[in-house]
Amino acid sequence: MSSYQGSKSNDSTRKNFTSDTPLKICLYTYRGNPTCGGQGVYIKRLSRALTDLGHKVDVASGPPYPIVDDDVTLHKLPSLDLYNPDDLFRVPSIRELTSPVNLLEWLGVSTGGFPEPFTSGIRLLNFMRANAANYDILHDNQCLAYGLLGVRSIGLPTIATIHHPMTVDRDVEIRSERFWWRKLKVMRWYSFIGMQKHVSRKLSHIITVSEASKDDIGKAFAIPPHKFRVVANGINTDIFHPLPEVKREDNQIMVTNSADTPLKGLRYLIEAVVSIRKTRDISLTVIGKPKENGVIANLVGRLGAQKYIRFTGRIDDDEFARYYAQTTMAVIPSIYEGFGLPAGEAMACRVPVISTTGGALPEVVGDAGILVPPGDAHAMEHAIIDLLDNPEKRDRLAEAGYKRVKKQFTWNNTAKNVVDVYREALDAHC
Repeated sequence: MSSYQGSKSNDSTRKNFTSDTPLKICLYTYRGNPTCGGQGVYIKRLSRALTDLGHKVDVASGPPYPIVDDDVTLHKLPSLDLYNPDDLFRVPSIRELTSPVNLLEWLGVSTGGFPEPFTSGIRLLNFMRANAANYDILHDNQCLAYGLLGVRSIGLPTIATIHHPMTVDRDVEIRSERFWWRKLKVMRWYSFIGMQKHVSRKLSHIITVSEASKDDIGKAFAIPPHKFRVVANGINTDIFHPLPEVKREDNQIMVTNSADTPLKGLRYLIEAVVSIRKTRDISLTVIGKPKENGVIANLVGRLGAQKYIRFTGRIDDDEFARYYAQTTMAVIPSIYEGFGLPAGEAMACRVPVISTTGGALPEVVGDAGILVPPGDAHAMEHAIIDLLDNPEKRDRLAEAGYKRVKKQFTWNNTAKNVVDVYREALDAHC
């Protein structure tokens, strides 16, 4: 593990690549939080699987840094880290602001924007000016910063994964706000999307994780279909697996959720549970924590549901399987998912799943779960009652979901398909 300070670059001649040549890969993510969201998960699991295939993998990341295995080198690209929850929106020192990149980052945050992708891209470019000769290819994880075009101009082949278009997040959040001035704040926050559109159009190869994401990104970013390669994510079955020795509870629902993100649709599940509680003694466990006085916390309080809706806060990896083993069913209420890791993780634990049809979720769930329209609490309520009343159906769906994950969603398969894209990009570059 290293913290990037800069080093002199050595010129090297690009070699000819055969189908079995081990590659020197740099995975880049502008932030890699291992306990919140999918960025850190994607980097950790893909770096592990690529290494297991015999490739040399480094990771370059801004804070919060991902957790990677000991045989994967992490290059830290420090930033002001102004979104650190332990010191949120801190005021930088004068010395820190003597750096032009830091100054840009602070001004962006101070004016309501989200400058991290842009400024992280500059830091990546500075890193690659000194280190590009150490790699055969750069793989960006949905930063899509202008700095990537600079890296490409150095001569390093560059591709990106786009999990889903951030225009979806922006539009859902705008619709969720009542006041015009709050809508403007949301638009300001997502102003980096213009940069992402421009950069993504310039790349030769784009990996995305589902056919739904491919279609939606293509439309939102005006990217022709021939640039996309669909490579589904894997599910980490080291963490997510059945625990047959644990007793499964009755009338227990579970959801893993970024509680206050409108795109995740938690409010509709809460509304469904509250309605069912009028006639049945059920409870809901949310793996996560809502913001204090946020939309979800206020909704739970207003509905008087504190006694039967429990938020766990952050949990360790080894606790996930136990929570899944104890629950009657898992519900994925998302308005949209570019892939749908929560659905796959529940299925890997042999838990029956109710999911919306938002985005790529039907591609993950297939016929191994119950699908309902996104944003429809009434349909979700009926699906939950149906599973509560049919234990044989729960068992059948749980087994079907488990077999589906074991067959289709492994990180080994993901890594092999990603390497195929690398070799395509390298052939195009030569």
